[in-house]
Amino acid sequence: MRTAPIVAKFVAYCRVSTERQGRSGLGLEAQHEAVLTYLQTVGGVMVDSFVEVESGRNNDRPQLAAAMKTCRLYGAKLVFAKFDRLSRNAHFLLGLQQSGVEFVAADMPSANNFTVGVMALVAQHEAEAISARTKAALTASKARGTVLGGFRGRSPTHAERSAGVAVLKSDADSFAQRIAGAVARFCPSGTLAQKAAALNSARVTTRRGGSWSAAQVKFALDRAADRVV
Repeated sequence: MRTAPIVAKFVAYCRVSTERQGRSGLGLEAQHEAVLTYLQTVGGVMVDSFVEVESGRNNDRPQLAAAMKTCRLYGAKLVFAKFDRLSRNAHFLLGLQQSGVEFVAADMPSANNFTVGVMALVAQHEAEAISARTKAALTASKARGTVLGGFRGRSPTHAERSAGVAVLKSDADSFAQRIAGAVARFCPSGTLAQKAAALNSARVTTRRGGSWSAAQVKFALDRAADRVV
């Protein structure tokens, strides 16, 4: 009797640093694309995905905690685009290493415990350098009499972060529904690869303006189906 192949399960985590990035999709779509490309390469299945609007310096991450809880629930691996999307704090990254949840960066899938440790230290060094440059730029701006606004000089409140996450999810849900409608129109039956080919032939692009793959179509259709009341 032939046994069914074991399919690797993954939970995706994406993070943007500011509400403005969250609303515009700046950086977020690239992260989604990187994760989807990696899953397609390894033949993995995404069981859930989480988005966080939070500074890399803040280790209070409710969405990351929820993603890790989901990993334990499904026996899945946490996947993200780059190590700095998790954190730029070495202690935080090394702590995750001991959490019992397996994780992988799409841009460095072969990283082992040693390279993760090195990356954690490099990420922290980069964070400290960015902080120093930012403080110097703010000091220079204040000296020129520039009035600073937005979230500069403070962290967004929980309500502001929640609002940003809600906007991101709403936009992603709306896009998924549009793609589901396009699939129903151009290729109501057939394989995921055929559906992707139909979207590409109809010049329906991904959110970043690229071509569709079978994995991307599956992600969009699954998301649209999950949001149907």
